[in-house]
Formats: sequence, structure tokens, C-alpha cells
Amino acid sequence: MTTEPDEARPETRSETGAEAMAGPERTPDGRYVVVNGRRWRATDPGVPEKLRAELVDELMSARRLVRTDAARARPRVQDAKVALGERGEEWWAPTEEGRRVRLAAAIRALLQHRDGTTICPSDAARVVGGDDWRDLMPLARVVAAQLAADGAIRVQQKGVDIDPSQAVGPIRLAPADL
Repeated sequence: MTTEPDEARPETRSETGAEAMAGPERTPDGRYVVVNGRRWRATDPGVPEKLRAELVDELMSARRLVRTDAARARPRVQDAKVALGERGEEWWAPTEEGRRVRLAAAIRALLQHRDGTTICPSDAARVVGGDDWRDLMPLARVVAAQLAADGAIRVQQKGVDIDPSQAVGPIRLAPADL
């Protein structure tokens, strides 16, 4: 039995060391990752690391649930992927409607991940807006009010449910089923 020299073999080894730490290959513009020759949209690099980790955890939890409860899991997967910027409107060319959709997905995904605790609308704004998150706060509050009107979440101040249209000052967002 003879073996070919390493240079002649097709590349089949797994990445180790610095290569693995760098992550998958990216296109030159950084908008896509390349895995096994296929291009996939990359996560928005503007998502703060702590929030990105929460959204990835939610995505993985939802993916595990697909085996046993696909009907409940698939919307969770969609929300996490849209919040991360991997689905939906391209994160590098946002529109107001795209931001609305992504803010709503981020709110739902973060509430699901935090399992019963509240979130601040600024968390969703940070996911979607990156360093410019403050500019998205009015829109985040509008999206939260719409989600509350649809019965998807509750808006609170000091632990009490409130009408978001009457809210002045800081608010928190809670899951609808608490």
C-alpha cells in the first residue's frame, strides 16, 4: 500500500489552531461565508458579541427542538437567523421596513432565549443598529408597541403592564405568556 504525499491529496483535514479560530472562509467583502464551496450569508458583524452569543444560543436551542416539535421550532429558527442578519433583508443595505422586521425578530428571539425575563428595547436596537443603535430606539419602541398590540409581547414599566402609546421613560418588554 502506498500513500500519496500530502501535497497531492485533496484537502480533507479539519482545521486546527489559528485556522479554526479564524472561522470559515469569507468572501472579500465579508458579507458571506463559504462552507464546502457554498456561499452563506454571514452574521452581521455589527451585532455586539454578548447579544450575538445569546442569539446563537437561541438558534441552537431552536434547531435542537426541530426534531421533536418542528411547528414550534421553525419560527424560532427564523427569528434567530433574521435577528443575526443571516436571513431576510441584507444587513449591509437596510431599509426601514427591513429594520422593523429585524427588530421584531430580535425582540422575539431574545425574549425566547431569556426564558421569562424581560428585555430592554435597546437590546433589539443594539442587535440591528450596531454602534448607531440609539438612532433606532424610536423605531424599536414602535415595533414593540405593534408586537404588544398583536398579543406577542407585553410592555411594562416598573413590572406593571402598560399601554405602550402612553409610555414615557424606560420600558421593558416581557413575553406574552407570563
